[in-house]
Amino acid sequence: MRVCIHRGTKQIGGSCIELAHEGVRILLDVGLPLDGEFGDTSLLPPVTQGIAAVIVSHPHVDHYGLLHHLPPGTPVCIGAAARRIIQAAAPFTGQPLPPLDGFDLQHRTPLQIGPFRVTPYLVDHSAYDAYGLLVEAGDKRLFYSGDFRGHGRKGRLFEGFLQHPPSNIDVLLMEGTTLSRLEEDDAFPSEAALEKQLLEQIRATSGLVMVYASAQNIDRVVTLYRACKQAGRTLVIDLYTAAILEATGNDSIPQSFWPGVVLFTPERQRRQIVRLQAFDLLKRHARQRVYREGLQQLAANAVLLFRPLHMEDLVAADVLDGARFIYSQWSGYLADEASQKWLHWLQEAGIEMHQIHTSGHASPSDLQRFARALNPARLVPIHSFSPEKYPQQFDNVEFRQDGEWWDV
Repeated sequence: MRVCIHRGTKQIGGSCIELAHEGVRILLDVGLPLDGEFGDTSLLPPVTQGIAAVIVSHPHVDHYGLLHHLPPGTPVCIGAAARRIIQAAAPFTGQPLPPLDGFDLQHRTPLQIGPFRVTPYLVDHSAYDAYGLLVEAGDKRLFYSGDFRGHGRKGRLFEGFLQHPPSNIDVLLMEGTTLSRLEEDDAFPSEAALEKQLLEQIRATSGLVMVYASAQNIDRVVTLYRACKQAGRTLVIDLYTAAILEATGNDSIPQSFWPGVVLFTPERQRRQIVRLQAFDLLKRHARQRVYREGLQQLAANAVLLFRPLHMEDLVAADVLDGARFIYSQWSGYLADEASQKWLHWLQEAGIEMHQIHTSGHASPSDLQRFARALNPARLVPIHSFSPEKYPQQFDNVEFRQDGEWWDV
């Protein structure tokens, strides 16, 4: 089995790994770089022809965002819920909808693709339906960690994996996102800890609470719903969020029709609905819909899952007196040009921003536990801006370069 990390040995985002054996080639992820554009074909590694299948570890664009450039008919293996989430999100986000026909990944259920045997392992991550991947071919065993953590609402998956990991790993391709963000002994708060912090902030607020979090961070939506329920407040979501939650197919995930949840479609989204002809989708989720007047009446007892397209409606509904704003995403996004408009809007409204967040990636200490459990013959850094830190924390580290072919 031969390996080429086309992109990822020295950066976060844009992950793409090619494996070859007995004339058959597969890809693990075909991601869009964090600063890349979907239409930029120059970002696609030289892999467009002859790929037997693409295995996508999870539904984040830095792992699947260049799929639409591959030839039609290329099989895409991904979790069933992850597939539905990508399909549900694309019309609202403007992301190209890639071809997604292929096998579904299922936890610890092997999949045979020519000479490759691929076994997915469901992991704890901020993306729903995320997997690490064991790939076997030619009597060699490679494990690709994908993106993972141990402090989310699926932390039991992480602990269970450590207790029963696959054995005899020749190569571990392991993400190290947090090595450029945390010191070795630092740790992230859990989602349960965030729930308590959010509850305190909600109870300390007389008006509307706005929480800016990704609708695709399902753990965070669950955390927010649980905090709302304890505070006796109603969670307000938009149609995009309702569609993502529905796409999980999980009855234990909050939905638009649950008690304590209402749907509010801001004006900009109403125009989207008309353009997309998404009236059936709206009808499915409109059972508990409120309009501006209803939002105004509800504001003092509501928590809004905020998106920038809400700004005009919130001003028009006159619901900003006594409001509180909580930012619950990676702080690095605050430097983006797109964030400046809503940051200025907050400043103009005289609303202070509070940050309550935890990472979707494993802390350095959990990365060490993960590496020890797998005990690979070689550990190759990937998905990190700080690969030089790996030898300080892990055994058997071996550096590779983007575009370099090597043997497992």
